[in-house]
Amino acid sequence: MKQAITYELLHECKQTGARRGVIHTPHGDIQTPIFMPVGTQATVKSLTPEELKEEVEAQIILSNTYHLYLRPGSKIVKEAGGLHNFMRWDRPILTDSGGFQVFSLGDLRTISEEGVTFKSHLDGSKHVFTPESVMETEEDLGADIIMAFDECCPYPSTYEYTKNSMERTTRWAKRCKEAHTTTDKQGLFGIIQGGFYKDLREQSAKELIELDLPGYAIGGISVGEPKEEFLDILRYTTPLMPKDKPRYLMGVGTPDYLIEAAKAGIDMCDCVLPTRIARNGTAMTSKGKVVVRNATYEKDFRPP
Repeated sequence: MKQAITYELLHECKQTGARRGVIHTPHGDIQTPIFMPVGTQATVKSLTPEELKEEVEAQIILSNTYHLYLRPGSKIVKEAGGLHNFMRWDRPILTDSGGFQVFSLGDLRTISEEGVTFKSHLDGSKHVFTPESVMETEEDLGADIIMAFDECCPYPSTYEYTKNSMERTTRWAKRCKEAHTTTDKQGLFGIIQGGFYKDLREQSAKELIELDLPGYAIGGISVGEPKEEFLDILRYTTPLMPKDKPRYLMGVGTPDYLIEAAKAGIDMCDCVLPTRIARNGTAMTSKGKVVVRNATYEKDFRPP
């Protein structure tokens, strides 16, 4: 059967592992390495689709399964013709699984082998996410790349907790693959977990690669750990990932981390950071941050 997502490696640096490639998707090609702006609720806040194309030159954007499931609901998005039609975006889209958001709810959620029971942050209503239900939701949303449902460990976590969590993530990935029906339209990516234990990262990567999914992500880092630990796990895990498939580092958006990711051989990154700090008056420029609310800019009428 024809795969929705394929990867073409164009060049690789022998010294660092950094690489150039192209991800082929149903809605166009993505030149990598790439940063994906985040449109949590089917819109990248403060920017129109036209601005994203013409000013930012975004090749792909990310939307959030958890938030869209709660509001307006994936069935409404499906009735509207899927996310592409719903948000008037004709380029590639990636949806996360909602796993990170659900696990960030803390006391509002309960984890079991079946899935996660949680209370909505909006109104306290009770919901359940399972690998099967998340696949149904992501298929309703209709993104080109969809993520498997995973458990994101908090930092720090014990070895035993991390191992159990990682192994559950692998079992959930298998269930996601079995439940995924739109393989010709959507590519399902697995998420490598294992916290900050290298043997668990290696086990996670090995077992997920055996599922032969169209792409793989590194999850569970950039979650509050020191930069040295982040870099250590990033540089250890990336070479474990297949060379002939996209490599995605989840939730990374600061310039220094993006450069380190690209140097390590990562193809894709995403983060809400640029739009979040922009809404609070901070611009990222080639000469560093510009905080436009500072008094020094009160009578500065030049562009940032």
